Amino acid sequence: MALPKEPRQKMINLMYLVLTALLALNVSSEILNAFKVIDISLRNSNANLSSANKTLYESLAEKAADPRTAEKAKIWQEKAEKARKLSDDINNYIENLKVELKKEADLNDKGEFKEDNLDAATRLFGTNGKGKELDDALKAYRIAMLEIDPSIRAKFEKTLPIDIAPPIGQDGKVKDFTTAYFHMTPTVAGLTMLSKFQNNIKNSENQVVTYCHEQIGAVKVVYNEFAPIVSTNATYLMPGDQLEIKAGVGAFNTDAKPQVIIQGSSVPVDGSGVGTWRQTVNSSGRINVIVKYTKPDGTIAEAPTTVDYTVGTPSSAAVMLDKMNVFYVGVDNPVTIGSPVGWDKTNVSMSGGSISGYGSKRTVRVSAVGNASITVTADGNSTSFPFRCKRIPNPVFKVGDGKIRMASVAFKSQQYCRAELENFDFDLRYSVVGATVYFSGANFSNVATASLGGNSLASLGGLMAKCGPGSVITFDNVKVSGPDGTRTIEGKSIALY
Repeated sequence: MALPKEPRQKMINLMYLVLTALLALNVSSEILNAFKVIDISLRNSNANLSSANKTLYESLAEKAADPRTAEKAKIWQEKAEKARKLSDDINNYIENLKVELKKEADLNDKGEFKEDNLDAATRLFGTNGKGKELDDALKAYRIAMLEIDPSIRAKFEKTLPIDIAPPIGQDGKVKDFTTAYFHMTPTVAGLTMLSKFQNNIKNSENQVVTYCHEQIGAVKVVYNEFAPIVSTNATYLMPGDQLEIKAGVGAFNTDAKPQVIIQGSSVPVDGSGVGTWRQTVNSSGRINVIVKYTKPDGTIAEAPTTVDYTVGTPSSAAVMLDKMNVFYVGVDNPVTIGSPVGWDKTNVSMSGGSISGYGSKRTVRVSAVGNASITVTADGNSTSFPFRCKRIPNPVFKVGDGKIRMASVAFKSQQYCRAELENFDFDLRYSVVGATVYFSGANFSNVATASLGGNSLASLGGLMAKCGPGSVITFDNVKVSGPDGTRTIEGKSIALY
């Protein structure tokens, strides 16, 4: 197809291509916020693990300095320090990757970057090879940790929490590391995944150092803070994928295993003090986790937390409301629909209302308050998008500037009243069709009553001329007519000065 010669038509075509790309790549703010919440939770858990590990290293140093335990403590302290160095090195490496990822997403001097950028993670970990490099580094870290001591290998070869196996997709196939975790992933999701790997590393370090600590014998370790340790195999899944949650508690003691309760049910705890819960998911949600543990004084305490996860849509279809995020009763609601395939392979249907139009631009009408949904079937894959249906908010009755105090001279010059929608994106007009008007206060020994039959104040001319400072005019039982019918709205009292 020949390109148009006119600059204006070229620009229109280019804008259409950009819009199509944006529709296909749209990432909602709800999904971005969900990733932020998960990342904060992971970083808090990492900080708690670092604190617990610090306590262990300090205790090992004390035992190495104690003549009664020095001989054995020095042996295991050296092994624990190897675990610390290995963990610090890869943790710092991942922290640098976070900085590089933000730079790829246009990091500025204020620390701001494009959180929803879908190309940054793909470019850094795919094109630039950092994904393969990270995969190799994690595998090498696991091998090095197990090689610290034969007994460490025997205990942790099957349980060391370095989980780098990509999740199995809904088609049953396993993708490579980079594609599974970083391909077309929003920047904020890539950062969350890196925090997840740091959490695995901190957890592995804690378990290995705790084991080294236990080999010295009876050692006094006093913990004054406890925190749940919760990790997931993924935070962004597709329908049919399996969500796996592992939960435990910092300061775990083999003589007092924690009790892990997920979604109200107790979960078996393994020898490492970790409970594992799995469930196939089809929609985004939140999982409640409670870890009960025994404190040094023998009392039972519990640490509740939550795990948020997001489930994407398999077809990459998108439905966006052009005006607001709900449908309004009785008016045309413009909708933009994105499809990953041609419109000849796309079917759009609706429940709870009617939808008209063709292609990406559609119009929705609903007749009742409640819920409605639009279903986009693209190349055989159906995705439903639920929406709320609301009544258009009441317009505000106004005379003049709409305030409740007005100069008497200004009020007498008014010829019309009106009803306006405030802070509403739809350009809708309402007309006043009736009202009861009361005149009282100064110049009115008795309350005078008049009727209003429309926007014009001409029928009130005689009473308005009588008004002066101290008069009060009350518009009551105000009826207005709009595109969705007739309704009664709140009136207004105006005090003159």
